[in-house]
Amino acid sequence: MKKLVLALSAVAAFTGSALAADLPARTYSKAPMMAPVYNWTGFYIFGGAGGGLWDADTRVVDHATGAPLLGLNQKQGGDGWYGTVGAGYDWQFSGSWVAGIFADGQFGSIKGTIQDQDPFFAGSEKLKTSWAAGVRLGYLVAPNVLSYVNGGYSGSNWSGTTLLDTRAGAATGLHTNSFDRNGWFIGGGVENSLNIFGFAAPGWFMKTEYRAAYYDTKNIAELFDGTNLPNGRDITFKPLVQTISTSLVYRFNWGGPVVAKY
Repeated sequence: MKKLVLALSAVAAFTGSALAADLPARTYSKAPMMAPVYNWTGFYIFGGAGGGLWDADTRVVDHATGAPLLGLNQKQGGDGWYGTVGAGYDWQFSGSWVAGIFADGQFGSIKGTIQDQDPFFAGSEKLKTSWAAGVRLGYLVAPNVLSYVNGGYSGSNWSGTTLLDTRAGAATGLHTNSFDRNGWFIGGGVENSLNIFGFAAPGWFMKTEYRAAYYDTKNIAELFDGTNLPNGRDITFKPLVQTISTSLVYRFNWGGPVVAKY
């Protein structure tokens, strides 16, 4: 009996070993990880540079009445470069949407020509500074890439100029004063996080933006040198300013992607 029990135990042990050898090896897997979650809510500052141009509808009118002295309307304009600085705040909502407020300023030299066509007088008109305050709305085409549109209120400061006789290249004894104009703007752009030499740069972004600003009409008085009295003729000036800029952006709340683990 004892020998029978030993024999059966040996058979059972052999059979168990054989079945274990036929079973596939056990595999182990790590718990899945969630995709990076970026948060665009928070304050930011930026600075950059760009180029622009302005064009303006002009005509010559009577200084006192505003009545046209010439039937001719003329399109005039100029171009140049400028720098920009600004700040803003964004809110991310509904997953991929971002809304924000911002303000910025531009300074530089976007310069062109204005003319009084009748006596062939001309001078150099320059957009020196401008500022804007507005809102923007964007959509995240990728977690760290924002495509947006913006719009709002804008102000601008324009230079005065000495008027020259274009036929003789001589002074006319006339000039114009500097002036301010207000208006509105609309634009759009793309903002994305930066990777420098393959390494992430938390908080640092770059944005490229187009903007068109429409300003109110100004009657630019032709004034006598010394006395500053008008000569009776104004040049009307209604400018459209178009710019494109690239800026470096720093987001104070940005710490890189937040990754949740199971």
